[in-house]
Amino acid sequence: MSEQELEQLRQRIDELDTRLQSLISERASLAGEVAAVKQREGGEGDCYRPAREAEVLRAVIERNQGPLDDQTLARIFREIMAACLALESPLRVAFLGPEGTFTQAAVHKHFGHAVDSAPLAAIDEVFREVESGNADYGVVPVENSTEGVVTHTLDMFTRSRLHICGEVMLPVHHCLLADSDEMGAIHRIYAHSQSLAQCREWLDAHLPGVERIAVSSNGEAARRVASEAGSAAIASRAAAEIHGLTLLAENIEDEPDNTTRFLVIGRVTVPPTGQDKTSLLVSAPNRPGALHGLIEPFSRHGVSMTRIESRPSRRAQWDYVFFLDVEGHVEDSPLAKALAEVESRASLLRVLGSYPAAVY
Repeated sequence: MSEQELEQLRQRIDELDTRLQSLISERASLAGEVAAVKQREGGEGDCYRPAREAEVLRAVIERNQGPLDDQTLARIFREIMAACLALESPLRVAFLGPEGTFTQAAVHKHFGHAVDSAPLAAIDEVFREVESGNADYGVVPVENSTEGVVTHTLDMFTRSRLHICGEVMLPVHHCLLADSDEMGAIHRIYAHSQSLAQCREWLDAHLPGVERIAVSSNGEAARRVASEAGSAAIASRAAAEIHGLTLLAENIEDEPDNTTRFLVIGRVTVPPTGQDKTSLLVSAPNRPGALHGLIEPFSRHGVSMTRIESRPSRRAQWDYVFFLDVEGHVEDSPLAKALAEVESRASLLRVLGSYPAAVY
């Protein structure tokens, strides 16, 4: 290709960049007009609409004809939407911190980077921050494809009235971080207990006999390692950048498709989008067939149940509640009919939230 041909291509790219910038600015102006209409109609504080955001991203993916893949294009539009929303009303999103955790990465994947993200030390603090109105939304981990559920998150729903407003599926790729580039100098490894479990085989093979210490988060692990010689952390690439650590190894998780699911919690309910999930908290008297009676209506009405977990109810010894995820929205007729039957058989039924299924 000649220099002249390259120059022509660069000129076309420059022209497209100019058009893109103009269109993005026009979109931002329209977002401002939407905010003004909402304000006139008394809709302050309702700028972020989870259902609308999911519908826009699904449309982006459906229109995509390449060469960029679906996830890349969805991320680009997510950031554009986030920046436009910030002009209307910047969101404050609480998450399980500190900075550099995978939960913060889930915040950015779901809300974009144009939000005020607030790291907190514990899951119950995230719930309280949203309940008090100090944060618009919160993001908390709920389950990992390798190590199962995060019980503390489930237990919080037994005493919180917040709604689940969305979910985030985040591929988790662990890195080994240290303050030097000497693998042989490592005498202890810090990480969240689930991360230690997710990297067990790799650690056994590459760092046998090295002490493993569980801490509250991988971000906290990286923070400790930054000031403690002879230690290493299992954490994200972002944590290495935040704390100035050396990345000794990447993708050390034992399962290459290791994924963590996060929940978005808030004070609002979400309308149907056509591709939704509903999370439920149910309990039944302790008698033969009680659990079967709770889940049988879903099958009969054609509602797919995707998850069930049991947790102690804390009301009496050996008394349990069940967390269920089903496909569909509470306003969908099949699910509404199934829930009416479940409610007649249950001693407790609470809809934790109907929300858009993760888009990408």
